[in-house]
Amino acid sequence: MSRIPVALRPARRVLAAVIAAFVLVGLGAGGASAHNSLRSTDPADGSTVTVVPEQLTLTFDQPALAIGTEIAVVAPDGGLVSVGEPVLVDSSVSQPIEGVLPAGTYTVQWRVTSADGHPLSGELSFTASEATAIGVEAPAETAEPVVEDEPTAEAEESQPEAVVTSAVVEPEEDGGLSTGQIVGIGALVMVIAGGALVALRMSQRKKN
Repeated sequence: MSRIPVALRPARRVLAAVIAAFVLVGLGAGGASAHNSLRSTDPADGSTVTVVPEQLTLTFDQPALAIGTEIAVVAPDGGLVSVGEPVLVDSSVSQPIEGVLPAGTYTVQWRVTSADGHPLSGELSFTASEATAIGVEAPAETAEPVVEDEPTAEAEESQPEAVVTSAVVEPEEDGGLSTGQIVGIGALVMVIAGGALVALRMSQRKKN
């Protein structure tokens, strides 16, 4: 069996150390590449949508673990509109959204656990141009009460007052004779006239 010369022994040790260093670097690179990474989001970061969707979806290059996975969706007014637990399907993680959703910019904060246990986190935002409501009834618009104009003092003065008159019909004073009296007087006159005419005729006969 051949022996390595004493002079070459230090060089051998150095070569072994270099090889070990390359192996460690390779293992470290392989472990780093095994971590999960975010590929896309729906809605996309910085995008503008018509209304807020029913769920927000994060897509990774590897499946994630449910333990430690959280997604918070914050409305423009600061209210939390993400409800329930995230839903993990293959390499996607979806978060349901519910509530009265006004127009404006929404902020999303997420934290996902990779299959190797390594946590990932990040933040994104999107803007809704119109308000909507998911899972709840939108508040009804209240009509403003109609206030009728009260009549002013001038209007009240200009209105004519109702004049109530009571017509009292007084019986007319009858200064003349009644109909019966007139008829009686007329008959009496006729009787007197007839008597005078008879007396006149009889007087004339006696003269003749």
